[in-house]
Amino acid sequence: MTSSLPPGLRLGYVPGATPAKWARIWSERHPDIRLDLVPVAASEAAESVRAGTVDLALLRLPAETVGLATITLYEEQVVAVVPKEHHVVAADEITTPDLADEPTITPLDDTLHWTTAPGTPIEHRPETTEAAVELVAAGLGALLVPQSLARLHHRRDLTYRPVTDAPASPVVLAVPEGEQTEEVAEFIGIVRGRKAGSSRGRSEPAPKRTAREKTLAKQAARAAAGKKATPSKGKPVKRPRR
Repeated sequence: MTSSLPPGLRLGYVPGATPAKWARIWSERHPDIRLDLVPVAASEAAESVRAGTVDLALLRLPAETVGLATITLYEEQVVAVVPKEHHVVAADEITTPDLADEPTITPLDDTLHWTTAPGTPIEHRPETTEAAVELVAAGLGALLVPQSLARLHHRRDLTYRPVTDAPASPVVLAVPEGEQTEEVAEFIGIVRGRKAGSSRGRSEPAPKRTAREKTLAKQAARAAAGKKATPSKGKPVKRPRR
């Protein structure tokens, strides 16, 4: 492991990801080491870590993670973004059959890669999720996204509903495989909940990918190659007690 400390740490994060919690803990424990938060496009996040543009990144699976080790942080609920007058708004949550006959919009920066998504995709694919939201507002179809992206691109004339039987959208911390710098190892310790002063984060190598993460990475590679992939089912989302 590299022992000399670089002047700072660069943490990339994709749209909708929330690094604030870990950034706050980092600043409390290491006020002398700068943490730069670097927004990166979802399609470029993994490559930015491999290329060294950032030291580590928060990104969504499935993604091409060859050469990277990942730590699962949390899983996001998938939601359907629709106009406020849409018929599915009558329910607090929906399932995929509720969207079976609906036109859907799939942007080119789609993060789900849900090959069996409900509905009928419209022919036009906008470049970004933000542009897709504009098409939803124009009444061209529904948009399936992780909930944080629905919140990020909120509009007064639109709303969203959780799709309870949709695969979850995992958010992971991606780091280069192999030996880590002290800063990267320390950040890994923070996201794993290590207490301040623990030495485990400084000596522990980067984690290996789990079987689930490997499966999601393979799905992304197949999707990129134009082959049909069967998505793995996400963990069921617990509904709050009323």
